[in-house]
Amino acid sequence: MSVPAPVAGRIELRLRELNQLFDSFDPAPFHEKDLDRDAEEFITSWAREYPPDTPLTFRLHLPADQRRFEPERTVQTAVQHYFAYRSDLARLDVRRTLQQGRTSLLIGLVFLAACMAARGVLHSLGGREWLRVVEEGLLIIGWVAMWRPVELLLYDWWPLLRRKRTFDNLSRMQVEVRYGD
Repeated sequence: MSVPAPVAGRIELRLRELNQLFDSFDPAPFHEKDLDRDAEEFITSWAREYPPDTPLTFRLHLPADQRRFEPERTVQTAVQHYFAYRSDLARLDVRRTLQQGRTSLLIGLVFLAACMAARGVLHSLGGREWLRVVEEGLLIIGWVAMWRPVELLLYDWWPLLRRKRTFDNLSRMQVEVRYGD
């Protein structure tokens, strides 16, 4: 049984000028400039519509007078550098989230153990009704303290990893420039 190749995804953007693609406040040359926030959001949101391993093509539509800027090479280089940089930042976010989850888990487990120990001490004091309420409260608060570490380690890092994979894919996408009037 053969596995079908992923269908290529296309992201299309129509601009009046090449410099609309780049952050106007960034003084670096085109190939080192950051993308404009709106352009980045547009490109990234289109890329999220496809599975992260889908080969992408970025088709940029420009007026013919923009040919003098050699946009094919400029945009290809800029897009690769920019999204590779964003991928590195997303990788750090994944790493930090997992590290925070492990640290929080350790703290939560120590707190849970302390709550369980205090509960055991209270239980040994006798069967007064108000002590049972405190014992149950310690059990509940100990488990509630585990909520965030479990959330970090089970759920929070998946969207960050997905974002990293999207940026990886965007850094590999091919650029096509089409000229019109």
